[in-house]
Amino acid sequence: MFTLTQNLPARDLLLYQAPTLGLSLVIAELFYKFHSFTLECVAFLATWYVLDFLRKLVVDGLRR
Repeated sequence: MFTLTQNLPARDLLLYQAPTLGLSLVIAELFYKFHSFTLECVAFLATWYVLDFLRKLVVDGLRR
């Protein structure tokens, strides 16, 4: 997380990471009920990764 915040400009963090982070938090809160903090945390991080990957595919596709 520290590396993420240090390597990306604040503009990119707000425009790209904040929306996917927020959506991932909502999805995790609504749907992930594993009764294990570790499993829910891993599922949240995986959701954030997948949503960010999909966002990048869409943005790159629109730019072409």
